[in-house]
Amino acid sequence: MNMPEPIPFVSEGPQPLLREIPAGEAYPTHALGPLQAAVEAVQDISQAPVGIAAQSALSIAALAVQGFADVETLGGDAPVSLFCLTIAESGERKSRCDRLLMSGIRDHEREAAKTYRDELAEHETAREIWAGKRKRMLGEAAGHDKMKSTGAEADLRALGPEPQPPLLPNVTAQEPTFEGLLRLYQKGRPALGLFSDEAGGFIGGHAMNSDNRLKTISGLSQLWNGDTVNRIRSGDGVTNYPGRRLSMHLMAQQIAARPLLADPQASGQGFLARFLITEPPSLIGTRLRRGHDLNSESAIAAFTSRLAAIMSTPMPTGDNPQELTPMRLPLSFKAKELLWRFYEAVEKAQAKGGEMEHVRAYASKSAEQAARIAGVLTLWANLDAPEVAPEAMGWGMTLADFYLGEARRLAEAGNVSQETERAEMLRRWLLESWPHPEILPGDVVQMGPNSLRETKTAKSVLATLAQFGWLVPIPAGEVIRGAARKEAYFIVKGANHAL
Repeated sequence: MNMPEPIPFVSEGPQPLLREIPAGEAYPTHALGPLQAAVEAVQDISQAPVGIAAQSALSIAALAVQGFADVETLGGDAPVSLFCLTIAESGERKSRCDRLLMSGIRDHEREAAKTYRDELAEHETAREIWAGKRKRMLGEAAGHDKMKSTGAEADLRALGPEPQPPLLPNVTAQEPTFEGLLRLYQKGRPALGLFSDEAGGFIGGHAMNSDNRLKTISGLSQLWNGDTVNRIRSGDGVTNYPGRRLSMHLMAQQIAARPLLADPQASGQGFLARFLITEPPSLIGTRLRRGHDLNSESAIAAFTSRLAAIMSTPMPTGDNPQELTPMRLPLSFKAKELLWRFYEAVEKAQAKGGEMEHVRAYASKSAEQAARIAGVLTLWANLDAPEVAPEAMGWGMTLADFYLGEARRLAEAGNVSQETERAEMLRRWLLESWPHPEILPGDVVQMGPNSLRETKTAKSVLATLAQFGWLVPIPAGEVIRGAARKEAYFIVKGANHAL
């Protein structure tokens, strides 16, 4: 009797540490309206993912126009300020995109700094003259000569308040604490930008540490809302900051952005839901085209020229140059009807079992984001626009829908523990960069990714990779690269074999 051959055991092989995030939809550049040409030009010159260029252009446009108008939304008027978060690894040319489009802001800051120095010198002279007059009048008012005293009191009232210094020329800040940002509002222009092409320093810095995170998140959220921010200090009392606007663009690598996406305070406070977030697919390894279209330089020059024109236009501030009094930008009848339909579709998708059930925080703000984006594109084209037209609202809805899809796609990526994130970083490094078939904890400490170069961290991450089958422990005492080793691992390159 012939017995059947036994079925050989086949190991499942290494198990994935992270669930593969599906690729996102292509960025809808056609919905950028008046910004489309500049974005396509930056992508042509830099060969960076178009989503990076789009985020830069959109956030810079919002920074420029946010002081001029509040846009009508379905829930009342709102600032046209935008918060953008772009996630991309090092080498994706984030800084290149930003430099190409930010040059108009930097030029404005340089010119404003020159004017500021001249005005500050004049202010110091005026203040000294005012202080001298006031001192003399106070002395006369306190004297025994009744006639002089009465005249000095009248002169004091007519003297007026102390001359105010010129406003600081800063338009943007990179890594401020919230207190630092308020000080800038106290001494500078009422419409600012928080822009950083290496935002890991802000996300992991003093403003967002465990002691300050809630205060920073709450304050930035208030500025997005257009609320009056106040600072309460025991020595200074209460200081209010009405009529301020803030736009943001944070560019961060995945390892810096993931903890923010997973932060329960950032999610629970609705802070993350205020951001337009994208993680465009990488183009590294494909950027082989030589040169670029000469028309691209013209498109960027046109963007810079328009940016300069807006930045040189005085913002509406009334009597106080540090408090904005923006006009109201209403929606046309058809634009408002389009927005209602968009809102209704997104609202239904948030129901239990709906495709937006797990990203309700983002979905609930999506209609307002659409109106804000439409407002930015409208004002960029014409600061005196009487209303948001249906075409602009269509652009805003298309972009808001894209960002909502990105939020849905990336939501689970934030729910990754730091240990798993580190293990995935080491796994990629071992498979892509490490030349030997074995790995020792000392190898990781000496030559591994910078954030893993501590013995305790290295051993912990190696143990995680072994647990998931990417490493196979080697018996203690085995000779590896000429010496007996206490702890070492074979690296598994694929299922069922170790090299």
